[in-house]
Amino acid sequence: MGIFDLFRRKQVDGEATRRAELLRTGRITEGSIFDVITDDSGAITQVFYNYEISGVEYESSQSLDAGQRERSADYYPGARVTVRFNPRQPGNSVVV
Repeated sequence: MGIFDLFRRKQVDGEATRRAELLRTGRITEGSIFDVITDDSGAITQVFYNYEISGVEYESSQSLDAGQRERSADYYPGARVTVRFNPRQPGNSVVV
């Protein structure tokens, strides 16, 4: 271990931190899945969704985590989903 290793910042996964923060403190609204991406086996790996906050419609996409992939039947196009969002930045959201 070199001297510089003592002062090196540890790498933090920004996406994982953002997602954890939204799941813990984000406000809840209802959204709708309008498109999906599947892998070669047909399992849903990414969803595209929209939701409305204060009369403004937002669209976003998200890669599903391992737990969500196990419940991929819940994320078909047209499905209603729970969305958590940051009230200060409503475009910052995740599908629960």
